[in-house]
Amino acid sequence: MIRVRTTVNGVAYEREVEPRLLLSDFLRHTLGLTGTHVGCEHGVCGACTVLVDGRSARSCLMFAVQADGLAIDTVEGLGEVEALAPLQQAFRDHHALQCGFCTPGMLMTALDLLRHRPGAGDAEIRDLLSGNLCRCTGYQHIVAALRALRK
Repeated sequence: MIRVRTTVNGVAYEREVEPRLLLSDFLRHTLGLTGTHVGCEHGVCGACTVLVDGRSARSCLMFAVQADGLAIDTVEGLGEVEALAPLQQAFRDHHALQCGFCTPGMLMTALDLLRHRPGAGDAEIRDLLSGNLCRCTGYQHIVAALRALRK
């Protein structure tokens, strides 16, 4: 067992974990933060995307011990049902979600995009979101939601 100290959504945690425990499993099973979804478990679908020290990362490709000393942000840190974050509200307003499985990872990737590429045009938004698979929306509404936030 290895001790991991990390901050998740602004809350400090310290836990003993198996060295092989994935960050996605640490978040979901150890901390009970089930908003981070696990899809392909190969880093292809993007459903497990979280922010690690402010940059998007696939939590299914990272071990929990690699998060030692780092700040992790998950979808649970964005907003509440009664007080959605502007990004969540834009997704809602523009019908940028349907089944919701990809939505947490899509939101976290979009947050990284908005913070680091705030002036991105539609083509760049599509390119930056290309690592997050969505089978329901066709991406058009997701791009519209992000376009609305650029204004």
